[in-house]
Order: sequence, then structure tokens, then C-alpha cells
Amino acid sequence: MEKHNFVTIADLSKEKIMYLLQMAHEFEKHPNREILKGKVIATLFFEPSTRTQLSFQTAANRLGARVIGFSDAKTSSTTKGETLKDTILMVSNYADAIAMRHYIEGAAQYASEVSPVPIINAGDGAHMHPSQCLLDLYSIYKTQGTLDNLNIYLVGDLRYGRTVHSLITAMRHFNPTFHFIAPKELAMPNEYKLYCKDHNIQFQEHTAFNEKVIADADILYMTRVQKERFSDLMEYEKVKNVYRLTNDMLKNVKPNMKVMHPLPRINEIAYEVDANPHAYYIQQAKNGLYAREVIFCYCLGISLEDVKNDTTIIESKY
Repeated sequence: MEKHNFVTIADLSKEKIMYLLQMAHEFEKHPNREILKGKVIATLFFEPSTRTQLSFQTAANRLGARVIGFSDAKTSSTTKGETLKDTILMVSNYADAIAMRHYIEGAAQYASEVSPVPIINAGDGAHMHPSQCLLDLYSIYKTQGTLDNLNIYLVGDLRYGRTVHSLITAMRHFNPTFHFIAPKELAMPNEYKLYCKDHNIQFQEHTAFNEKVIADADILYMTRVQKERFSDLMEYEKVKNVYRLTNDMLKNVKPNMKVMHPLPRINEIAYEVDANPHAYYIQQAKNGLYAREVIFCYCLGISLEDVKNDTTIIESKY
């Protein structure tokens, strides 16, 4: 299996996506292995992160790799004026693959063009978040038993939400119906609505968020309003608490419906929902470990067959 970058999920075929989800299932059964023993993974986070950074590091550690990198660009030579190109070239001297998060859209694509080792996009501005997308796809597949013909409701910050942008591109293979629920200030950008039209993806737009609107959802994907993306704080204050999910709103939803969220949450999901059987966002975050184990293997040329035949499994109670 060839080595690959993992910059966007948009160029993955339906067959490749299902192939990677099969690999995630194998890692969920046995997450602790030494299949990457001797490898070094660099995690470069130019923008804050908790789940993404820790799950990438945990995935590397559970597969036997060593981890280097930084979680704050202020501790790197970028504060001295080093360019992204030079940072990537230097780190590629030390690592077999680089997972990076950057605040500039397109930074991961640029890094992949200059790097001699695989680049993994851990989020680039408001653009894409393909590793989150893979764990979202795995979460949807696990809870629904399929990715086909689902009603997926995307709620909140659809303008800056890189997770929902990635999900739209990945779901083009599976005949979804999307419902975009957002205030006009945070509506889905036209480029993604045009993408839906170009790929015959059905969608509807709503500004109301209530139990009647979400009654037919298979997946209710909540997002936070991202303060860090706003240049006008008055605009942020206007929309930050516009939607809030409570238990009362879930009384008449479909039995199979699951609530997802890329996290962190602020006020958009009441804490009472955590105990609701429809809540899935904590398990969803856990699925990130398996998805990111898959991504490392995909990038480093390890196949599904290699994983199935792996004899380095370490049994644990985890």
C-alpha cells in the first residue's frame, strides 16, 4: 500500500471510505498494537486543540510510535519569523508523518506540497477537518448501520464550521438529505450549497430550531458558534446562544436518532442531554482514536490486510 497525505476527504472514493471504516472497526476491537513501532509522529498545532491533538497523540502511542511536536506555536521558531515551509522541512527530518492544525485555510495542502513525508490535516482554519470527518462517518455508520439515504441535520455555525464542510463532501457518495439549520449570519456558504447541487445532494435550509423541525432526523449534528472566527464581536454576541438543545426537544425524535457534536460545546447542548439515550457525542469523541489510528496507517502505507494479520496486538482492559 502506498503512502498518502490526508489533507482532504473530498478525493476519497466510496470504496476507499468504506475500506477505512473497516480498518477503524479492527482498531476498535484491538486498539493497542506495535504496528508503528520504530516510527516517529510529529504533531504541530499552530491553533489550540484538546480532543484532536490528544487523540492523535494517543493513537500514535497506542500503535507503538513515538510522538514529538508542539501544542503552542509560541514555543516554536515561528515566533522568530520561520516560515511554514521551513518548519515543515525541518520537522520532516525527524518524523515519518506530520499531523498539523493551522489557522490559515489551505495550510495543510501547502505543507503537503513541500513535505517529503505524509501530511495529515488536523484542521485548517474554517476550511476542512478530514480526520474529524472520518470519525464522524464511523460514528454514523456504527449508530445507523449504514451511511446511505440518511437525514442529517447540521445545526449552528455552518459558515465557519470546518467539520460540517468536510462531512458534506464525504457524504456525496451516500445519497443523504441535509437540513442546514442556522441564523442567516452563520448560514452554509454558497460554495457548499453549490457543491450539493453539483453532486445531486438534497438539502433544505431552516432558521427555526425546535422539536418539529428535527422530528425526522437520523443524525442531529450540533456545532458551537466559534468566537475565534469572528472579527466583529458584536456579531458573535448576537448569535452565540441562538440554538440550544434540551431533553424536551428530543421527546418525539426517531428511535435511531443520535446527537453528535465535534466538541467543545459551550451552551448549545444542555447538560441534561448527556444522559439521554440519543446523546452520542462522548462516544463520538472516543471513536476519534480508532479513526486516527487508521489515518496513520493509511498515510504510512499499512493496509487493512496488514492490520488484520498484525501479531503485535497488546491485550488490555481498555
